Amino acid sequence: MKRVFLFLVTNIAVLFVLSIVARVAGVSDPSQLGGLLVMAAIFGMGGATISLFLSKWMAKMSTGARVISEPRSDAEHWLVNTVQNLAHAAGIGMPEVAIFDSPQPNAFATGARRDAALVAVSSGLLQTMKPDEIEGVLGHEITHVSNGDMVTLTLVQGVVNTFVIFLSRVVGSIVDRAVFQNDRDGGRRGGGPGYFVTVMVLQLVFGIAASLIVYAFSRAREYRADAGGARLAGRQNMIAALQRLLAAHPEPLPEQMKAFGIAGDAARSFGRLFMTHPPLQERIARLQAMTDVG
Repeated sequence: MKRVFLFLVTNIAVLFVLSIVARVAGVSDPSQLGGLLVMAAIFGMGGATISLFLSKWMAKMSTGARVISEPRSDAEHWLVNTVQNLAHAAGIGMPEVAIFDSPQPNAFATGARRDAALVAVSSGLLQTMKPDEIEGVLGHEITHVSNGDMVTLTLVQGVVNTFVIFLSRVVGSIVDRAVFQNDRDGGRRGGGPGYFVTVMVLQLVFGIAASLIVYAFSRAREYRADAGGARLAGRQNMIAALQRLLAAHPEPLPEQMKAFGIAGDAARSFGRLFMTHPPLQERIARLQAMTDVG
């Protein structure tokens, strides 16, 4: 309950700050397309960007991850040293290393900068996977960081959010004038019922379509991270790690962290379009077919 409360409060604070920014910019009630686009960009890009800069804090809060400042055991020493070696090989700064309590094997990476990221693994991963398999998982997550996937995903999310906001309001204004004969320039100030109903419906429809774009990008970056993990830790280690995850059926991470984990949801009845990760079987098959890594 505490984590849900923190998540809700953070999002409310983001909306409040963005509302102030929009008013200061003078576009809180735009009547021109240029002003509308600025307002859409403020809310679409602004929300995604703020979420990115809060991502490490939110990840720690939502998973209860403990950052290893001083290793307490041989396993923690090995984990920190392995991350350090992989980060050096990938050409990035040393990330924070953390462990979160979960009996299922899983891991994630997040952060706004390549040289100040967070890599976290579950307690179940350390307990159930072999060192070579863990190294494969860590290589995958380090590749996410070195590729700048968190920033790129934020930009993709921000752009599609902007156009969802912009297009839904443009179409809503057209419907309001055409169907309800409400002239927003010559008549009463603000939109009529057609505007508000259309905007709500289209934000839902366009939002679903935008999600398909974000999910498609997320799946593509998983293949790239698998390939990078194979180069850093060895292809067989990466394949073995994915095979272990396939057998373990890892629990999904909290909603806001799903896209950043090593494994996502299983395929759903309505298809893979809404999956953040490709099926593990396909990822394993693609690695087995690779010829440019050892």
